[in-house]
Amino acid sequence: MSKQTTGIHHITAFAGDPQANVDFYAGILGLRLVKKTINFDAPDVYHLYFGNEAGSPGTIITFFPSAGSPKGKIGGGQVGITTYIVPQGSLDFWENRLINFGITVKRVSRFQEDYLQFTDNEGLGLELVERNEGPNSKWAFNGIPADKAIKGFGGAVLYSVNAESTMDTLQNILGLTKVAEDGEYARFQATGEIGNIIDVPLASMDWGEGGAGTVHHIAWRANNFDDHKEWQKEVMRKGFRPTQIIDRQYFNAIYFREYGGILFEIATDPPGFAKDEPAESLGEKIMLPDWYEKHRAQIEANLIPIQVRELAGEQS
Repeated sequence: MSKQTTGIHHITAFAGDPQANVDFYAGILGLRLVKKTINFDAPDVYHLYFGNEAGSPGTIITFFPSAGSPKGKIGGGQVGITTYIVPQGSLDFWENRLINFGITVKRVSRFQEDYLQFTDNEGLGLELVERNEGPNSKWAFNGIPADKAIKGFGGAVLYSVNAESTMDTLQNILGLTKVAEDGEYARFQATGEIGNIIDVPLASMDWGEGGAGTVHHIAWRANNFDDHKEWQKEVMRKGFRPTQIIDRQYFNAIYFREYGGILFEIATDPPGFAKDEPAESLGEKIMLPDWYEKHRAQIEANLIPIQVRELAGEQS
């Protein structure tokens, strides 16, 4: 039997101004900044992680924010829309909140579910959907009570330059099950409670362009380090060339690009974000891997200072 991922581990995107990025995802969406570190390949750029109170797999969106970054173009070879789930009965709360912050929202339906679609400050495509599945967040911030807070990912809409190939990869490598088709989209489901619903437009799309406001990659969950090694073998056995296993400090990672152009990562659930700082103070300090620690003063001097802060909407 082929392996099966439980769903999305994290999604990583590009952004511009770091403080504006924090303001949107922590201040407006109410996510917790669970890790403040750097791009290990470009230490003058932050790598910021936002999620639930613990930064649990299936809740984490990460950004490489760099002031002055050129805008990208959402299109084929990317995650087109990142889907978040909120508790039942809270979509009106979110619509009012987003409008209060001057954000344009649109109600759409897909597979008999109602979605609230909008974009972040860079143009990244986002949507909210109500579902019962998954535990409620325990993080309350800036006027968002825990019983209305974002739980984590509902899933994603994948924009492919070769839709048939992307759908084949979802089913025959990642082990998702095709559960529905509505004439415009096909829907696939993983085995987990969150980050488990993936929609793919049936029509292939023209290539997008990377840059601020676009997703760099989507990562899928591996249960542990042994499971991760098996995933590497499985991807290789199916004809792809995954990278070597890379230690990302808070998870191990392998990468491969599927034939629809989307960069896929498979990441381990452990060790998690409390590896190097207490759970109660996650995201408060810039955390560096050991090999960069001796350069801390220089690295911090090159980074734009950021802070998590409460924001007032336009009608407050």
